[in-house]
Amino acid sequence: MSDARDPRGAPDGAEGTAAGAPAPRDPLLSRRELLEGAAIVAGGMLLKRLPGLKGDAVATIPATAADSTAATAALFPPDPSKVPGGPTTALSARSPLFTATRAPTGVITGPAYSPIQELTGTITPGDLQFERHHAGVAMIDPAKHRLLIHGLVERPLVLSLAELQRFPSVSRIHFLECAGNGRSGYRDPKRELTPQQVDGLTHNGEWTGVPLAVLLREVGVDGDAKWFLAEGGDAARLSRSIPIAKAMDDALVVWAFNGEPLRPAHGAPMRLLLPGYEANTNVKWLRRIKLIAEPNMSRDETSKYTDPLPGGKARQFSFEMDAKSIITSPAYPARLPERGWHRISGIAWSGRGKITRVDVSTDGGKRWVQASLQEPVLPKAHTRFELMWEWKGEGATLMSRAVDETGYMQPTLATFEQGRGKGTDFHFNHIRAWTVQPDGAVFYGAGL
Repeated sequence: MSDARDPRGAPDGAEGTAAGAPAPRDPLLSRRELLEGAAIVAGGMLLKRLPGLKGDAVATIPATAADSTAATAALFPPDPSKVPGGPTTALSARSPLFTATRAPTGVITGPAYSPIQELTGTITPGDLQFERHHAGVAMIDPAKHRLLIHGLVERPLVLSLAELQRFPSVSRIHFLECAGNGRSGYRDPKRELTPQQVDGLTHNGEWTGVPLAVLLREVGVDGDAKWFLAEGGDAARLSRSIPIAKAMDDALVVWAFNGEPLRPAHGAPMRLLLPGYEANTNVKWLRRIKLIAEPNMSRDETSKYTDPLPGGKARQFSFEMDAKSIITSPAYPARLPERGWHRISGIAWSGRGKITRVDVSTDGGKRWVQASLQEPVLPKAHTRFELMWEWKGEGATLMSRAVDETGYMQPTLATFEQGRGKGTDFHFNHIRAWTVQPDGAVFYGAGL
């Protein structure tokens, strides 16, 4: 295995000036020039679409190198210290150089993947959260929406959003992950898959809402109630049966994410949050909670989200997401520019608690080195890991494996396949691999 020592003393990777760069412009750009340049880029006149997942857009970039140079020159004066900046605006804009987007778009039933390889740290911006819909994005008037809590309770209750927000609230950082995350990397692996295409159906951030246990104490739960049915208010009326123990543990009814009200695509005005559980159980546009004695056996937990296994068996109500990790850098379509020290980085998470360790291998799993974990390491939340690696210009296979506080270790592909079979359709948590070619090109390790 390559040496993973601290690369102190290694030369800095300073960026050089591209050959053929245009001559510096007059530093005294006018305000009109700056605003016109920004308008050109914002209007998309210099941008084109990149092909993405199944015929959709992954990102927008300048159409040509010349366009890129022109756009950059219009946005960034040679000496910003000599040019007044722009005024404040109602909403701040991202850097025009940050072009990460979800993909695909235009989907009514299906997913849009988060660009996890473009993100740093662990918090997912609200507009880059993954989405998975069954009947499109419901647009619900918050003033008219109501949550009904009934069934095996002493005092049925109907709550408006305003009334829900009068209860004591909490804010917690947790991940959500689609039960089908990783399907393409397992069922249809290709070398040309990005982290977004492999595992982009997960996001992580700060949720604000009311503990479900507080609401259930308000209605008085009957002793026969062992489960509750959660139902959404969209056209699909998705519903799932959840053990009452989860409601009394850490379940929340949330109305905000990352400091702002939930966005329509993520369940506004309120949704259920079940930390660590597969995302489909975290019902969006929550309209009804019914306390019941046994599982409801809804369409969404019988025809879907029941996992076929070898031997004609199936798994049902496999709520918790297993420990998992993925290296997001370097990964396809990256290319290592030169030999030397490189940062291997990625995210790890577990639906059963905290990540306690992430190991990284650069030789296909023969030897492993423990990576550093970025603090804070939180339960049922994304954890950023990294390891410095000296690449000597040879072929390499990069892997990561996560271990959570229960002692569970992320399995190899062979172990996962032996237990779950090729036909499995959910909870794909086997070790991911990336192959580095001698020329520095990085590809998804299909079948490794």
